[in-house]
Amino acid sequence: MAGMFVTVVSSLDLFARQKACATLAAERPGALVVLHDLLEGGVVVRRVFEDGRCMERHESTLEHGCLNCTVRLDVVPALQRLAEPGSHVILGLPAAVESSMAVGALLKGLGSTVTVDSAVVACTPEAVEDQIWDHHSLFESGFTPVPEDDRTPGEFLVRELSFSDTVMLSDPALVPVDPALRFRGVQLLKELAPHAVIADADGAVRLGGHRLAGAMARTVPGSVRAPERPSAPFSTVVHRVRRPLHPERFRHALKALAEGSCWLRGRLWVASAPGCQIAIQGIGPRVWLENTGPWEADREPLLQTPPAGAGNGLCWHQEYGNRGTVLAVTGDDLDPAEIAALLNACELTDNEMASAADSFQDPFGLNEPFETHQRRN
Repeated sequence: MAGMFVTVVSSLDLFARQKACATLAAERPGALVVLHDLLEGGVVVRRVFEDGRCMERHESTLEHGCLNCTVRLDVVPALQRLAEPGSHVILGLPAAVESSMAVGALLKGLGSTVTVDSAVVACTPEAVEDQIWDHHSLFESGFTPVPEDDRTPGEFLVRELSFSDTVMLSDPALVPVDPALRFRGVQLLKELAPHAVIADADGAVRLGGHRLAGAMARTVPGSVRAPERPSAPFSTVVHRVRRPLHPERFRHALKALAEGSCWLRGRLWVASAPGCQIAIQGIGPRVWLENTGPWEADREPLLQTPPAGAGNGLCWHQEYGNRGTVLAVTGDDLDPAEIAALLNACELTDNEMASAADSFQDPFGLNEPFETHQRRN
């Protein structure tokens, strides 16, 4: 017997979420639309609609009014109660709640009785670039009532674009749309999420298909995926460096690499932490590094070829294994030659290659024999 099908909709903007959910509901008569909103003081408002009629409205107060508790203590139980074989639910998440969190909680709580058919992120194209470059936290910018949430709007947006299979374009109803800004926003979305289907809330709706393994792989720290062709005026430059990077030279080059880059990501092999695979992520004004543990070559030192499934975007080297640097830079008006020159200048010379690791200062403080599970901004 078929279980319940769920389309998960996330967004920074509740108006974009509402419009996306209404569009999806119009395409599926009889589907339930379940909307959750997290207000100040830990108040969660849940509304259930069917064919435009409000069937249920409920308020509750959570002791810990965080996003995770909202999903675990209200979203999952609500869908468990509403679940019927073969039914379809359009789940509108509270603003800034990541769809990966919701999908994980649904699969854990409901198991095989639920199928997530699509993960949709609703965006206002005109606002995307400003959201990427917003240096305030989600709380400071008014997207969430949780003061402890220190993510930036850009961090949420890029992660959602990576995880989701569909981007729903949702223009504001009351404010005139600037065609040039909208076009620029759409092109940026295509560059940031080349795997996703771009759908318009005001047009014919075609959704992508959710594949959990692929979605999770796209959000792994240090993963590098680039579009096959640029979405002008934006483009993505991918550069690889085989030898370790000099930590001080890279620290100075990092500012130039990050300037004008909407999204910077990849893996670093740094001479001051040679046994550590360092993930780098830069979204708008914020850049951070994270020790993600030892290299595959250090785990399997006798391997001469990459282990099965080691699709890490860096060719396996007979001497270095998968150690090396691969960096992807997405932005406007990028110069591939300049990016290559900056990174190549950081590569260790022959004389430096003969030096011991402890002869290099560790400006990033990441030379640990284990994963740091924290970001160094």
